[in-house]
Amino acid sequence: MATNWTPDSWTQYEARQLPEYADKAALDRATAELAHYPPLVFAGEARALTADLAQVADGKAFLLQGGDCAESFAEFHPNNIRDTFRVILQMAVVLTYASKLPVVKVGRMAGQFAKPRSANMEEVNGVSLPSYRGDIVNDIAFDAASREPDPDRMIRAYNQAAATLNLLRAFAQGGYANLHQVHAWTLDFMGRSPWAAQYQAVAERIGDALDFMAACGINPQTVPQLNGTNFYTSHEALLLPYEQAFTRRDSLTGDWYDTSAHMLWIGDRTRFEGSAHVEYLRGIGNPIGLKCGPSLEPDALLRLLDTLDPARTPGRITLITRYGHDKIEKHLPSLVRAVKREGRPVVWSCDPMHGNVVKAANGYKTRPFERILAEVRGFFAVHRAEGTHGGGIHAEMTGQNVTECTGGAVDVTEQSLADRYHTHCDPRLNAGQSIELAFLLAEMLNQEMREREKAAA
Repeated sequence: MATNWTPDSWTQYEARQLPEYADKAALDRATAELAHYPPLVFAGEARALTADLAQVADGKAFLLQGGDCAESFAEFHPNNIRDTFRVILQMAVVLTYASKLPVVKVGRMAGQFAKPRSANMEEVNGVSLPSYRGDIVNDIAFDAASREPDPDRMIRAYNQAAATLNLLRAFAQGGYANLHQVHAWTLDFMGRSPWAAQYQAVAERIGDALDFMAACGINPQTVPQLNGTNFYTSHEALLLPYEQAFTRRDSLTGDWYDTSAHMLWIGDRTRFEGSAHVEYLRGIGNPIGLKCGPSLEPDALLRLLDTLDPARTPGRITLITRYGHDKIEKHLPSLVRAVKREGRPVVWSCDPMHGNVVKAANGYKTRPFERILAEVRGFFAVHRAEGTHGGGIHAEMTGQNVTECTGGAVDVTEQSLADRYHTHCDPRLNAGQSIELAFLLAEMLNQEMREREKAAA
């Protein structure tokens, strides 16, 4: 357990990116009510994820973390949850089949409501209002009443997260994730993508293998793992009053856990030394992600690791790199060398989304698919050169047929962005682009494994 730590000790540190609630009594009432609600996840599940991530850190598995940029109240629908879940399943199948590595599946779901902003205020046509900070804080509509932070929105976010998690558990363990359903996971609009044919070919080979196994007496009845999968949830631990309300002591170990998600991460804007977010996360037993951008120096990273993971627990820390396609090969090597030199058992994961946002000529924010792929290639190139394991991908994506990121085999152009641009915050990969990314990732993983085998020979 962390020393000199309590669930509210973060309040003595510098807290950035938190909203200013005008009614402090209303905030206290909302968090007190949440503190009496049932947990969304359990400590044992968080420990199981840590164990799975330890396998990733050791090069024996791969982390696939994906989902919405920011969940919204308006888009809350079981079909949207199902479609994102099954795209993650499809990506995992492609990665597992091609790389022969188990895939740890973590959704940016059931809690990813809060968003950091570059400025506290937003100005439109000379009118200045508080920035939109995600549906858990305020509303995206640009008027004074909508933009006022409302603590009761945390209760609505909890209820939506609970319903989402309930459906995800049913999908993961109720038969939907049965490998025999691998053909049924394909979304209707995927038929236009050339990668859909490749996915179908993989599905047919998996089907043949399952038929052979069934003839040998190996089926979902005899091997329950074929009938379901482990699926974990994660979000940025940004709104600390909400996270504190779900910080509970585990009855088995006596350790503290944040029961709002299996995994929490610290964003690039809140991971500074002396941060309230760092102070909060150092005391919980959940696995933790740490976003690493161009401003993070190796020595500062090592000090953060000393704070967040003094026991050097394998699977505890996932370092999520976010540089941009033109910066990753310049900045990442020094961090990798420092962490390797210190013998830190971390997971290295690539976020190729946040450093590659551009504004199209028609005013839409977008992410060119070729830049996303270029950052992923750079990530694996660095790890091959340094003899380390590129262990994961962290993507903002959706199962909906959106047009938010340009490029990909189903070519989304700047002119077509307006067709189905639905995101509340940042542009997301659609299902076709996500599957394409999975196949290209599989190629890179295979190359990495061949290099490791060659080095070991």
